[in-house]
Parts: sequence; structure tokens; C-alpha cells
Amino acid sequence: MDKIIIKGLRVFAYHGVNPEEKRDGQPFELDVSLYLPLLRAGRTDHLGDTVSYAKAAKTILRVMTEASYDLLERAANRVAEQLLLEYHEVERVEVLLKKPQAPVRADFDYMAVFITRQRTDFD
Repeated sequence: MDKIIIKGLRVFAYHGVNPEEKRDGQPFELDVSLYLPLLRAGRTDHLGDTVSYAKAAKTILRVMTEASYDLLERAANRVAEQLLLEYHEVERVEVLLKKPQAPVRADFDYMAVFITRQRTDFD
């Protein structure tokens, strides 16, 4: 299956279980893969035969900033769900949601969740 990849999309949002995370916010980073057939777009060179990665990125940013969630799992699931709802050509979505400044007393690059969702998960 073909895919469109959005890697390293950064957003400042207000997710977390601690009150200061919801009050002060923090940076998040997402890697998202959209699985869809791209043969037609490769032949026609028409944007209408694919998913605009610019529009998909706007969808991701909107979902990440329109609400505040306690869990990364919930935020990642909402991103995947909305992408599948808005872009009917997309058959499956993978979301890696990273929290590089998670309030954990340890030396780390990031904490993260990785989910895979497909259209049938939301039927």
C-alpha cells in the first residue's frame, strides 16, 4: 500500500494529567502515515487524486489544539479518527505522538505512543 508521510510535525498543546500541563502547555511532535492508493495521482498529476499533505497537516494541528486530553493515547486516537473521517481515500493511519518534555525525572529523548487505525475501526 502507498502512503503519504508527515514527519516531525510540531505543535504546542495542552495535554497531560498534571494541572500544570493543562495550564502551561508543552511541545508535541507527530509522525503520521496515511495509507491510500496513489497510482492514479502518479498517472494524472492532479491534486484531486490524492490527499493534500498541507490539508492533512492542518487537520492534525486542529485536532491537537481544539481540546485538551489527559492521555497521549486519546490525542493520537482523535488524530487518526479525524484523518479517516475527513479523507475517505485513506484506508489506514499510523500516528506516532511524541512528548519530548514529559514531566518525568529521567534523561530521555521523548515519551510517545504509536497507534495504527483503519477505517473499519470507526464504522
